[in-house]
Amino acid sequence: MVFLRRTLLLRYLLLSAMLALLFFVSSFWLRESRPSLKLVGHVGSASQSVSTECPGQSFQAWRLLLYLKSCLSNEDEDDILLESYLLSWDQLLNFMEALGPMVSFFSQKVQEKVVVIRELSLKHQAAAYRSVRSMVKAELKAGAVDFTRRTDSGCRTLLRLHRSLLWLKLMLEGLADGPDADGQYKTPGELSRDAYQVALAPHHPWMLRQAAEFVFLALPDRKYFLQLVCVQHQQEAAPVLRIIIHALTLVHTRTQRILAEHDMLELP
Repeated sequence: MVFLRRTLLLRYLLLSAMLALLFFVSSFWLRESRPSLKLVGHVGSASQSVSTECPGQSFQAWRLLLYLKSCLSNEDEDDILLESYLLSWDQLLNFMEALGPMVSFFSQKVQEKVVVIRELSLKHQAAAYRSVRSMVKAELKAGAVDFTRRTDSGCRTLLRLHRSLLWLKLMLEGLADGPDADGQYKTPGELSRDAYQVALAPHHPWMLRQAAEFVFLALPDRKYFLQLVCVQHQQEAAPVLRIIIHALTLVHTRTQRILAEHDMLELP
């Protein structure tokens, strides 16, 4: 009996030591794999919140920032790496889908466009679709971009993603803003509608604009949005959201510049 107890105790101690070692290694890996958040004006608790794993949800702010940072190519300071850009969209899709089934009105269309560019990359030479600039160059050379009618080119598809990125960025900017003169905050539905009017509505037909109104009415409240970035109060949310907005702005601005250089901001 004594021997059996000692054996069980030894096994328990060995198991505990192994679990402790596994936890230590996993924690170290997570810290090392998350993005550096050394952005001017965004320090302290905000950086800590963004690098926190939010349990029980697919969207992770730290993953989004990691991919956004990765797509800003170090080799060329004026280009966007496409695979990291699409991985950023995978996280943004997780964010959209967490807002409820009605948001699938938008997320399904975005998902289709992400798939189109990935399929083009697999179908053609991978080097041609390594970055936004290489894709633009390759598709212009191949005559794949049509400036007068709709095609399924990567450039046209990217433009649609680019507009959707602006919509999400503007919506998050609204969530980060303070209250109005009466101390009231706009609802996420109102913020989404305002952002939609700027980024997407000018490019959508009347029927689509009317359908979008039902999506805005169905969005959850502000508290739910804050929980998606692992904060509970508006005071915590603003600096965290601004870190995300800053990264989105860098990517959007660079993409806008590349598309504008080739007169691709109004592809049909």
